[in-house]
Amino acid sequence: MQVYRLILSTIILLSAGMISKAQQANKIHLLNTFHIKSEGGWDYIAVQPNSNKLYVSHGNQVNILDKTTGDSLGIIPNTTGVHGIEFIPSLNKGYTSNGRLNNVTVFDLKTNAILSQIATGTNPDAIFYDEFSKKIITCNGRSNDLSIIDPVTEKVVATIAVGGKPETLVSNNRGKVFVNIEDKNEIEVIDITKNIVEKHWSLLPGESPTGLAYDATTKRLFAGCGDNKLLVIINAENGSIVDKLPIGAGCDGVGYDAVQKLIYTSNGEGTMTVVKEISKDKFVVAATITTKKSARTLAVDE
Repeated sequence: MQVYRLILSTIILLSAGMISKAQQANKIHLLNTFHIKSEGGWDYIAVQPNSNKLYVSHGNQVNILDKTTGDSLGIIPNTTGVHGIEFIPSLNKGYTSNGRLNNVTVFDLKTNAILSQIATGTNPDAIFYDEFSKKIITCNGRSNDLSIIDPVTEKVVATIAVGGKPETLVSNNRGKVFVNIEDKNEIEVIDITKNIVEKHWSLLPGESPTGLAYDATTKRLFAGCGDNKLLVIINAENGSIVDKLPIGAGCDGVGYDAVQKLIYTSNGEGTMTVVKEISKDKFVVAATITTKKSARTLAVDE
């Protein structure tokens, strides 16, 4: 993900609480707009589980907001080129992937104090905690690999070459991690117990996959392909393409609401596409919501 862009949920909070059917998706509406008065570009945002904290990657720091009021709750400083934020509440630790520093910052979730920094591959972008393996994983955009970090020892325990630019990743929490490879138009399946690439699945006709989400119940992957405005839906058990749906241009983020069975794509053109999951193999575009120009990433607050 490129750092210099706006973020959907930083500037826009959307309500979907009343959605139960595809035809009701047009009731999603704008709740609030938060303005952040500091310098720098934008990338991922993240909601800390079981808290009121919204974390916003913002140039050389992470801004922490009250997710209801937008009030500032502090910053995580010295995270130059920050992309993503991840949390392990059981360890009281948060993590940021710092693209220009080639490292991960570890911080205290209660005090925001920086605890340490962990060297990674080049330009760590997306960052993810895999509950199954109990590892932090970074997608390193320039070294074309993944850094596997033990959060207890705070050491890189493995590096997995992926042969292309890894963009986003999700897990099935059963030992498999799925990674969008942006410049190869594919998803790679990683065996996280062996730290190896197990399979390559083509996303064509989808091009330049960025955002990725997963439905653990139906075992379906949702890959946003920004270059040709497609959401590609993949069977996560065999790699077959289940469906392809039109979305807005410039998608960089995909989110999934398991309760409402809705998939969201944030599109840089200034829209959010809402897709309703009717069944594991049937999907419909339910709504297109106006957001802001260049709002390309998003987070779902479960």
